Amino acid sequence: MTRHRIDPLRSLSDEEREVLTQISRAANEPAAHVAHAKALLAVAEGKTYTAAAQGAGRRAGDAVAQLVARFNREGLAAIAPRHGGGPEPIYGSAARARILQEARRKPDRDQDGTATWSLTTLQKALRQAPDGLPAISTYTIWVVLHEAGFSWQASKTWCETGTVQRKRKSGVVQVTDPDTEAKKTH
Repeated sequence: MTRHRIDPLRSLSDEEREVLTQISRAANEPAAHVAHAKALLAVAEGKTYTAAAQGAGRRAGDAVAQLVARFNREGLAAIAPRHGGGPEPIYGSAARARILQEARRKPDRDQDGTATWSLTTLQKALRQAPDGLPAISTYTIWVVLHEAGFSWQASKTWCETGTVQRKRKSGVVQVTDPDTEAKKTH
């Protein structure tokens, strides 16, 4: 005999059912989204949490129960997984913007002691700046730069993905690909 469901799944609207069905069949969606959509659809069909978990390729029904409770509160936003554990990120969007601002600035040989940025020289500049980040690590700088689309080149410089220098009749111009973000997510 199954236990009493503390927070049973509310009835799905036609739009929610359609979106969940599309996500559950999509090949280009993250696997966690597909599994969550499959589990919610199975519960909506009347299956137990354990059967829904197994149908979605998971083991335990407790996670499905938590997903159902979150879906009842948040709707379709519950499909996306949350923070997976570990400490919460310390640096918010303002700190990330400050790191990117510093990385985009051309270093001054006298002030910064370098002609090109490395993680260590960026760290030193950010720690010494009056509006800087006194405890920033090179790993945090690396993560922020990679999330923003920068990559470390063989020329020992950071290059922003989607931005290139092109020769034109009028001279060298910087060209930016407007679809860079869309290409990174898929």
